[in-house]
Amino acid sequence: MSRFTPVALAHASRLLNHGPTILITSLDPQSGRANVMAAAWSMPVEFTPPRIAIVVDKNTWSRELIERSGQFGIVVAGAGFADQTWAVGSHCGRDGDKFSRFGIHAVTGPVLGLPLIEDGCSAWLECRLLDEPGAQQKYDTLFGEVVSAAADERAFINGRWRTDIAPELRSLHHLGAGTFLTTGGEITARPVMESP
Repeated sequence: MSRFTPVALAHASRLLNHGPTILITSLDPQSGRANVMAAAWSMPVEFTPPRIAIVVDKNTWSRELIERSGQFGIVVAGAGFADQTWAVGSHCGRDGDKFSRFGIHAVTGPVLGLPLIEDGCSAWLECRLLDEPGAQQKYDTLFGEVVSAAADERAFINGRWRTDIAPELRSLHHLGAGTFLTTGGEITARPVMESP
């Protein structure tokens, strides 16, 4: 049974606010074949409706599937999923099903039916591609509107990330060549007195 619970769309941008390495999922609308890739560049760009930007090279199979289907999923990978994150980011989906190849179990998204990953991950979002004429041929950046989101309550609850998160669910932050940082402990800012 899933530990993931729906996240209010008003809080969906907070799932990406801390700059984690993400997994981008897509589905071939013709064959139904699923694909997954790793990406380090994503960010929220609008609050209401929640919209995000991702960077996907124009020459990748993921990009082709996203443009054909008009949708994509985003999964926030946890530290316990670092090996799979590196693997799916290092191989092309044109060469075979990365879900099967690396033993990754997918769940089906509730709104768009996208393949999403919960085991070893802390959150996911389903997004509809926002089509801007000409932008997709010119830029690697894609924009999407979040239509559903959910997170593991052990990691994200009541609209914010937990600070007592289990080490295996801490988000990954890619440094390059398969090396990642994970999030650490919480610090709380104190009020600063303004200079006279």
